[in-house]
Amino acid sequence: MKMRGKGLDKNFILLNVGYAYHDADWNWKEVNSPFIRMHYVKKGRAKIIRDDGEQELREGNLYLTPSYVKHSYECNGVLELYYIHLYEDPGNELSIFELIDFPVEVVSSRVDLLLIERLININPGRELKHYDPKTYNDSSTLAQNIALQKKSPLANEMETRGIVNVLFSRFLAPATYKKEHLEERVLKCLLHIHRNLDKQVDIDQLAAICYLTKDHFIRLFNKEMHCTPRKYINRKKIEAAQLKLLIEDTSIKEIAFGLGFDNVSYFNRLFNKLTGESPGQYRKRMQT
Repeated sequence: MKMRGKGLDKNFILLNVGYAYHDADWNWKEVNSPFIRMHYVKKGRAKIIRDDGEQELREGNLYLTPSYVKHSYECNGVLELYYIHLYEDPGNELSIFELIDFPVEVVSSRVDLLLIERLININPGRELKHYDPKTYNDSSTLAQNIALQKKSPLANEMETRGIVNVLFSRFLAPATYKKEHLEERVLKCLLHIHRNLDKQVDIDQLAAICYLTKDHFIRLFNKEMHCTPRKYINRKKIEAAQLKLLIEDTSIKEIAFGLGFDNVSYFNRLFNKLTGESPGQYRKRMQT
């Protein structure tokens, strides 16, 4: 399906890029991060395990893992790969992953490898010091890398953005718009939700946007998104809270109020329910 650029001009910030050699030690479990991962396999085999299935990693191919997608790695031998970590800043718009269904794997070319090597050359110091995701998901590392990219020379920044866009385009070619099989009315509601994460999003208002009764709207949303509107809203608010806890030096109370929660206790309970830990525990774990 041919992709058009309208609504797809996303701002990707390079966090990490580098080469890694593993020998049966790339076996991290239940990784869940606020950034995008791209891998190029130079040599060897491994697996990425996600809720939607297992993906064999093969030499010479590119692999994409969106942000906030829980996954695990399995590696039983030698594996050489290049990794690229990207932060997508959607602002108040939908993430590109809300708009498009991307393949996990695409066949790459020699040009892609040259581009990745060039990306490493113009971004020194971006390689991972340790490969355990817990060590590079922390707030100081993320904030430092985001700041580093924003301060890089204009020429490097433009070239970096160009290379990242070219590599990302490999996954766009075989991708499909979600709106090809997603109700247009639901898409409008998703956009409204993302533009109003700092407020209390009312289900009645969403139903009115769709010109539907509340019950009919909930059924339609559930059919299209496989969850209720409230569950979707809560998940997106907590994802936003996770990122704020990582990169902002603000109190949990301020974060809760800034995301439309007027009850901090409820925010804490919801955060715990969706992540398995309190906001304070999450921030502390990421800072250790």
